[in-house]
Amino acid sequence: MLAGAFLRLIRFPNLIFIAITQLLFWFCIIQPFQIQQPETHLYIDIDILYRIIGASVLIAAGGYIINDYFDLNIDRINKPDKLVIGSRIRRRWAIVWHLLMSSIGLLLSFSVDGLIGMLNLIAILMLWFYSTTFKKQLLIGNVIISLLTAWVILILYVAEIPHLLRSGIPAGYSDLLRKIFKYAVMYAGFAFIISLVREVVKDIEDRDGDARYGCRTMPIVWGIPATRVFVLVWLTVIFCCLVVLQVYALQLQWWWFTAYTFVALIFPIAVVSLRVVKSEGTTDWTFVSRMVKGVMLAGILSMLFFKWYKS
Repeated sequence: MLAGAFLRLIRFPNLIFIAITQLLFWFCIIQPFQIQQPETHLYIDIDILYRIIGASVLIAAGGYIINDYFDLNIDRINKPDKLVIGSRIRRRWAIVWHLLMSSIGLLLSFSVDGLIGMLNLIAILMLWFYSTTFKKQLLIGNVIISLLTAWVILILYVAEIPHLLRSGIPAGYSDLLRKIFKYAVMYAGFAFIISLVREVVKDIEDRDGDARYGCRTMPIVWGIPATRVFVLVWLTVIFCCLVVLQVYALQLQWWWFTAYTFVALIFPIAVVSLRVVKSEGTTDWTFVSRMVKGVMLAGILSMLFFKWYKS
């Protein structure tokens, strides 16, 4: 069906993931701190939140469309059974949908604030140039996507900055923002690293098609052994950060959070690292990519614990 093909084109599950991430950050981290300090009113209320989510989802959908538009020839080699543009949806309509979704997302962004509008405009341009140029270059494209993944969380903090500048610093406001900033950096950092790992793993999966069309991704330029080391280094970084977080959580007697972090994050990352060492064929790397995506989901769901644990 055409509707199913369109949902595949815009990566509908990924869009749901973006919405869930932002909803959880607001309901589980921002809102509880706001309740603790009811005299301090944040700019982001439920209406602003929904506009931010709508903008993020639409801009991401437009980015997925334009990526597939420019990747058509490569995808004919790497993913011939998953082609949508050119088989189910014409290329000209893909451009129309990209422009429509990106434009509506941008309008929603400016309805939140001028700063958010400008930053999301930069995000749209980055997605365009990623698809046309940066994706084919060594590491640049991977870093861009990882930064945009982190931006999904950071936008909920940055949206408060213009409000702070306009209204001065009311009692307790800077303290409230400092608490939110701590969690925003923690989760945005996690999202950046785990996204960077997954993007590089996907480059290993797609190396055959990428090589045929002149891409200079890490597996092509550095080779699989060096790329494997790169992935393992970043997995080790996030593993160590989670162990440090465990020590901190144990001191605060966050028992359930500690158990969840070990079972859903630390142990799976150890398993992923072992699979990275042993993986050879495309099927192996596809499995690694799916496991990394599962770790990302588990990490975002850990926000649920902060509905009760606040420090």
